[in-house]
Amino acid sequence: MSSYNNTARFSEARRVAIFGGTHGNEMSGVTLVNLWTKNGAEIQRKAVEAVPFITNPKAVEKCTRYVDTDLNRAFTPENLSSNRMSGNNLPYEVLRAQEINRIFGPKGSPEAYDVIFDLHNTTSNMGCTLILESSKDYFNLQMMNYIKKAMAPASCLVLLNEHPLLKYSTSRSVAKHPVGLEVGPQPQGVLRSNIFEAMRVILKHALDFIELFNEGVEFPPCTVEVFRVLERIDYPRDANGNIIAMVHPNLQDCDWEPLNPGDPMFQTFDGKTIHYQGSGTVYPTFINEAAYYEKQQAFITTRRETLVASAIKKA
Repeated sequence: MSSYNNTARFSEARRVAIFGGTHGNEMSGVTLVNLWTKNGAEIQRKAVEAVPFITNPKAVEKCTRYVDTDLNRAFTPENLSSNRMSGNNLPYEVLRAQEINRIFGPKGSPEAYDVIFDLHNTTSNMGCTLILESSKDYFNLQMMNYIKKAMAPASCLVLLNEHPLLKYSTSRSVAKHPVGLEVGPQPQGVLRSNIFEAMRVILKHALDFIELFNEGVEFPPCTVEVFRVLERIDYPRDANGNIIAMVHPNLQDCDWEPLNPGDPMFQTFDGKTIHYQGSGTVYPTFINEAAYYEKQQAFITTRRETLVASAIKKA
């Protein structure tokens, strides 16, 4: 990226990958990628090579989140530099991460793919969500602003995760501009038509944006409302680590709605209410996500804020 007269200039985004099956039981991305692998006309744009790719084929085959370890946490420098000679001792997803890094990376290099869209489903009531990994990625901010406007009046929110302790090494992080899509609610291993179509529409607008950018369209400065990740909240547990309370009915399915100090947060098995004790209003999301029980997470809290993106243009 270069800057000239307060306009950020980026190289053309010619190489784009669309990942499905990073988690093998999240069916919208799996189905769309399989569809586009057979006939990619829908995702082709002028001067753009769009590559659909199943990231975790063994997990897709078993219709499970992962085989050995979570692929969407596996793209750490340590894993990507692990000795390939010891491959037989490495988890399947670590070997897969190394292979993906060779095909679409190397991560952090000039040779890496320009954009990777990573398609996910959630069991939480999050609707359409775009996941941003850096508040300084003006290309992605402009793309997300374009998508949000194109989808209006339907909602498409932006989750910003650059928390130093809660950010993780995603499969999409191999690209120069990583974009996560999270669309729900949808049960694991299930395909819902409305969720499938919403994801498909988001991808259409995203690819349209890339085509316009590559054609030389300048996008003026814009503001984008985001929800910044603050904290991971676990379920109440006993001394042995067993869960002793559920998400409260007043909070269940209320992703993105304000949670104020004193509001009901959990309900114990004997009916007692546990209230939120934070210092101010937060906006919870990933509420009661099925995949996060193993990660000891009931939901995450976020803060609502507005980011400013400079104008961007092709270099």
